[in-house]
Amino acid sequence: MSETTQIVNLSPTVQYEVRGEVAVIRLANPPVNGLGDTIRTGLSAGISAAHDDAIRAVVIVGDGKGFCGGADLRQFGTPAAAVKPSVSEVFDQIQALRKPVVAAIHGFALGGGLELALVCNYRIAQTGATIGLPEVNVGLLPGAGGTQRLPRLIGTGQALEMIQNGATVTAARAAELGIMDHCVAGDPLDAALAFLSNSVPEGAGAPLIDDRPPASSEGVDFDAARRRVRPSTRNGVAQLAAIDAVEAATTHSIGEGLALERTAFVRLVDSPEAKALRHVFFAEKQAAKVADIDRATAPRPINRIAVIGAGTMGTGIAMAFANGGFPVDLIEQNTDALDRGVRTIRRNYEATAAKGRLTAQQVEQRIALIAPSLDLGTASTADLVVEAVFEDMAVKKEVFAKLDALCKPGALLASNTSRLDVDELARSVSRPQDVIGLHFFSPANVMKLLEVVRGDATADDVVVTSLALAQKIAKVPVLSKVCDGFIGNRMLSPYRREADFLLEEGTTPDRIDSVLRDFGLAMGPFAMSDLAGLDIGWAARKRLAPTRPKHLRYSRVADVLCESGRFGQKTAAGYFRYGDGSRNPVPDPVVEEVIRRCAAEDGIERREISDAEIVDRCILALVNEGAKILGEGIAQRASDIDVVYVDGYGFPAYRGGPMYYAQNLGLAEVLRKIREFEATHGECWTPAPLLEKLVRDGETTFQ
Repeated sequence: MSETTQIVNLSPTVQYEVRGEVAVIRLANPPVNGLGDTIRTGLSAGISAAHDDAIRAVVIVGDGKGFCGGADLRQFGTPAAAVKPSVSEVFDQIQALRKPVVAAIHGFALGGGLELALVCNYRIAQTGATIGLPEVNVGLLPGAGGTQRLPRLIGTGQALEMIQNGATVTAARAAELGIMDHCVAGDPLDAALAFLSNSVPEGAGAPLIDDRPPASSEGVDFDAARRRVRPSTRNGVAQLAAIDAVEAATTHSIGEGLALERTAFVRLVDSPEAKALRHVFFAEKQAAKVADIDRATAPRPINRIAVIGAGTMGTGIAMAFANGGFPVDLIEQNTDALDRGVRTIRRNYEATAAKGRLTAQQVEQRIALIAPSLDLGTASTADLVVEAVFEDMAVKKEVFAKLDALCKPGALLASNTSRLDVDELARSVSRPQDVIGLHFFSPANVMKLLEVVRGDATADDVVVTSLALAQKIAKVPVLSKVCDGFIGNRMLSPYRREADFLLEEGTTPDRIDSVLRDFGLAMGPFAMSDLAGLDIGWAARKRLAPTRPKHLRYSRVADVLCESGRFGQKTAAGYFRYGDGSRNPVPDPVVEEVIRRCAAEDGIERREISDAEIVDRCILALVNEGAKILGEGIAQRASDIDVVYVDGYGFPAYRGGPMYYAQNLGLAEVLRKIREFEATHGECWTPAPLLEKLVRDGETTFQ
């Protein structure tokens, strides 16, 4: 190979150079190198330039951390999306070149990035690169040939699994599947140049996936795949469309299949579900950014973590950190509780392995990262200590006092409280600047959301450290200031209030749960309470009872159930009955009698209640409280509230979260309904001042 020619900028985001007889086209718009307008125009120009008779082959490579992350979602619905050439037109150019084109992949080739690689003749990837077609995760399907070319390349069954689930694989696994021609440890560009020099003869016919016949459908049950898509699945519409498109790859020519795929893609792009999922996608990325902290603020180093308490939350938190590769000391005060926690950890990991999500070796590696201990002094070496003891301020203060005395300077002291005052906890120690709330959601090793609660005295670098650490362990962090219940549980209170009132006014737990599941919630409020334990809410209500205004309506149903020992699944009876070892809720006439008796004693007249009223009362209670939280500055942005409810409380992602849902309903319409409820049900429905201001000013969004 001769020396490299001068690098030419074909567009603001694409570079072109010649190495001997090989043209190297570099996508230079990191970090994603998305297929936006300037990438498309530059790539097209590069392919045109490669028609030069002096060019024998082409290598396409990405700049920065990866090859190409696919479509530029930010351009959807903007004029840039319509700029010619389209992605499909660029891909047609690549295939029409009839010179060997190699995709040299590092970091990632996702969505349209993998589809770009599939129209190339050869694919070479660095071993650890991430490969996949995750479009269904944002409510779409692969729209540039992925559903037609991947089945032809690796077989329909494997392709359907990847596309329907939006799953990614390593480059090494992609090579095993046949997606990659070669997997290399070094620079994939160097490997591609060597491959073209040594393995591709002059004038050799370059293989194209499009030249292959339709994929075989043998052994693939498309109807069964459709049945597995539950109505509550966050991206169900996209999954069903993807299954149809992959099936078309087994029955249609490549041209017909691409046309069907494109039609489905265009339909999905403008669908309410896809718009909502894109909103959630960007909201999750935005949530970790803090407006009032200097971006140059460096996180504190976190190398070892201690978790205090080996109960349900403590073991889950320890697993969450071990899953992220962190060594963890799991500390308990008695042997039985510690042994029980260790057994729970092993049982959970082995259950995951039984589902094929971990190997036996990975199970042992993660368990080895968790060191059980009965000595609180073990926490003295930790850079972060997470307290996960009983939800009682006195108990937590006692633990924090001990940690204050023994933890090293600069160690983060975190509480896993779900609603207690982090500022009060911070004032009880000598280092309030190091105290923060880390509210994990149960099961902590599974749930994505982590509420990071910033106290008045919490240092900026403690906030930055916590947000960065959350991302390292694959959590979605949302920053909250201190108030009772923070973002999620504070909003849950009026939601539950309305569900409880609706019970007394004429409906049943089963009916309310069913209506809200039909709305899209993963669980109804009463099955969720039974799962979490009614005693937890009972303890909070008793704690707050002295501050509860006496003139406001209060439902006693939950208290009466708790007084009779009905705490939910743990006692086989709560709002529902549960058979031996069963988690299936069964309506219980005893509960209906309690509801009727409480309503009669409190003078509440029962009536027929519509499904629409159930949805409006429960969901708009969330919205109104969310608007209050936003107006008070507890949450940074409305989209953060949406992330909390989608990732932490089972709000349907295809509705975008409660605040996004309200914007789609119309803020003026939301305010009108809330005022109607205020007139009927009293001051608990007083509209949020922010909502009133936005409507008065003619605004249509919370941002």
